[in-house]
Amino acid sequence: MGLRITTLAHAQNKKESTMKSLKQRTHGALPAEGIKGKSGREILQGIVDGTLPSPPISESLTFELVEVGDGFAAFEGETGPHLLNPAGTVHGGWALTLIDSATGCAAYTKLGPDTLYTTVETKANFVRPIMHNTGRVRAEAHVISAGRQIITTECKVFGPDKKILASGTSTLIVLQNRG
Repeated sequence: MGLRITTLAHAQNKKESTMKSLKQRTHGALPAEGIKGKSGREILQGIVDGTLPSPPISESLTFELVEVGDGFAAFEGETGPHLLNPAGTVHGGWALTLIDSATGCAAYTKLGPDTLYTTVETKANFVRPIMHNTGRVRAEAHVISAGRQIITTECKVFGPDKKILASGTSTLIVLQNRG
């Protein structure tokens, strides 16, 4: 039992370190005037650069957008005891939310100014258990197909050892006229 408490305490310290990193970022709703006329990729790059706030969910779930490109988005997240389910592993919903966030942002990089998207469906396969002490994971998402109304994306979640922990796909619908 003492070893588990030590491990949880160590994981809590790692979580607190990640939280400090996330708290250095501004979190909140995107300012309407700060994003008007910007493409999805420009908005996301502003979040990565810190010129626009990160969504509040990033702080509570200890993951963040770290890289964007054309049809690409990467998130990194830190596991910890705050994510545990009753069985003692990181809740699958955390990995699914990470996949949904990365795939959605990959799709958003393909959208022009004043255009939004929303998820129609996200599916995930969990390959390995994610534990409270797994450490920093990385989710990389790519657009598979970008139509005028539907965008299809895929994502892989990697552990610190580069082994796949989970993978998934998302279908997103394009919504016109932000505002």
